[in-house]
Amino acid sequence: MAYVPLTPLGAEPDFSDTAAAIQATVRRFAREVLRPVGRELDRMVPEEVIAPGSPLWGVYGQFAALGFGVDDLLAMDPFDRSRTMAILFEELGWGDAGLAISIGAGLIPAMISAILGNAFCRNIATDAKLGCWMITEPDHGSDALDPARMIFHPQGEYGRPNCVVTLKGDELVITGQKSAWVSNGTIGQVGILYAACDAGSGPDTRNGAVVIVPMDTPGITRGKPLDKMGQRALNQGEIYFDNVRLSREHLLAGPEQYQQATYLVHTLANGLMSAIFTGCARAAYDLAVTYAHERKAGGVPIIRHQVVAHRLFHMFRKVEAACALSRRVLHYNFQAPAMALQAAMAAKVTATQTAFEVASESVQMHGGNGLARDYPVEKILRDARASLIEDGCNEILAIKGGYHLMNPELF
Repeated sequence: MAYVPLTPLGAEPDFSDTAAAIQATVRRFAREVLRPVGRELDRMVPEEVIAPGSPLWGVYGQFAALGFGVDDLLAMDPFDRSRTMAILFEELGWGDAGLAISIGAGLIPAMISAILGNAFCRNIATDAKLGCWMITEPDHGSDALDPARMIFHPQGEYGRPNCVVTLKGDELVITGQKSAWVSNGTIGQVGILYAACDAGSGPDTRNGAVVIVPMDTPGITRGKPLDKMGQRALNQGEIYFDNVRLSREHLLAGPEQYQQATYLVHTLANGLMSAIFTGCARAAYDLAVTYAHERKAGGVPIIRHQVVAHRLFHMFRKVEAACALSRRVLHYNFQAPAMALQAAMAAKVTATQTAFEVASESVQMHGGNGLARDYPVEKILRDARASLIEDGCNEILAIKGGYHLMNPELF
């Protein structure tokens, strides 16, 4: 039989020396830091995960030492930036999906501030401060990503917002609550808040406000960290605002720019999610391939059995397809005149569905061992399952993505 080895990124035709160096650097970090720390945190209660002395805290410092901060990424030309971010987040997801999301969410306040060119907000949201992204609310989940009401039922109502930013002259007043699903919610040092805005005529959820919030501002309190099935290394929790007052300089996007700012962060987040869960899918596949060579049944390694070879091929096929789409979309959206949200959503839905399916097949291939916590694949399955819901559940993304395919010139 002819065995043709592929690159660590699969059938990657442009595996240059630069790409290889980035991949090797981040793969080492993912293998030596993220994987063992992620498994350790997975077995802790949420309060232990964020306690002083937790191995979580070392992850952020060691990632910073790799040199992939916001300024470093934005200083690259668009092609190199898209390629670097694709490799970076694939490898982080290969190491541990929950920690990869925590790192990605931690960059969002700085990234959006820099992209929108707001120097004041960027000086608050520095690379040295762990960020959190506050958009979902107790009564509003994926619909918070649809301020234009593209997917609302004609008889539907958004309902009362749980969090409101009130504009009062040179001041902002924030009152209300963000839900328990805020990534880095109970530990973030700076947040990017998306909320309804009251500019004088009552709260408006269509034309809201985006605010950069120092999380030590008086009036901010946090809930307890969320206890979840998967991605247990990713801290999430509620945030409460009790008449929090900030200068208007903290307003990153006002009512006139709110829908565009939501489009931007949604496109960016879905693109990163696609890369992370492409890496997660590859991790599950890699474990399955290794196990299939090591485990024997009927006197031969199980990879020699037709059903195992058949299963592995389809796992491989799905990972390669998700990888190709994820990189293609990131490449496009960092170079095109206007980002395409429908493309980012297609990549996110494809990669997360692939991660769940491939992880499930990997558990099946491991047999009873796949259910044991001594084997890492059961954790990957739990982590992948959460991805079908976060950053917009896949069903809602598919509906909204379909509406984004409407071309008004064809009506």
